[in-house]
Amino acid sequence: NRALGQNFLASDAAARTIAEAACENRCPVIEIGPGMGALTAELVKCAQRVAAIEIDRRMAEIIADRLPEVQLINEDGLIAALGGRANIAANLPYYITTPLCMRFLSLGADGSIPAMTLMMQREAAERFTARPGDRVYGPLTVLAGYYYEVTKLMELSRDMYYPQPDVDSVVLKLTAKGAEKLFELEWLLNRAFAMRRKTLSNNLRAAGISDERLKSLLGACGIEGNIRAEKLTVAQFANIAREIGAHGK
Repeated sequence: NRALGQNFLASDAAARTIAEAACENRCPVIEIGPGMGALTAELVKCAQRVAAIEIDRRMAEIIADRLPEVQLINEDGLIAALGGRANIAANLPYYITTPLCMRFLSLGADGSIPAMTLMMQREAAERFTARPGDRVYGPLTVLAGYYYEVTKLMELSRDMYYPQPDVDSVVLKLTAKGAEKLFELEWLLNRAFAMRRKTLSNNLRAAGISDERLKSLLGACGIEGNIRAEKLTVAQFANIAREIGAHGK
């Protein structure tokens, strides 16, 4: 189903490598979008327990028949309840990579997702490793960088998939840092990047923060008001979020 961005991993060797990375800490694993089960079959060999969330009923039926030991959830990964502490493994369709990853990062902020092993198109992977000032630097970059160590596990050429996509892919491994949960961080990022060409001050002012509060907030963090959000480091965003959490907006 091309509308669901379905390109199935067709390399047994790659599936084994990805599964081993996803099972490193022996936690249960939740796989998002198992398709026909190439990775799922490897996960059941090494994971404590495997659950699979699949939106396509046809694919769900294949998994249920082929791997009855897998807990199957025939739902949309954007809304399905994950439940409990578990790693995430996923082959992410390009059109939904950002919203799915933002959801995982938000849910994992409390330590409930110790690690994620994610297959995605190369262009999407660049958002995780971007630096301040880069075109693709944004909320996803900052959330991932604050809560997780991000490493590139491997590259996947387009001929490792069926049907073959038009681009190559990358597998990223995200390992939780155990960072303090910042309840205001996601709110801050959504407002700070609302209009990329505007300054941080203008974006936060539009979000309802008064000029007086802006001056004290940014002053306490040692940040100039005329800077744009894309120039701030992960640490600077974390400091602003802590200041908002401690003293309000």
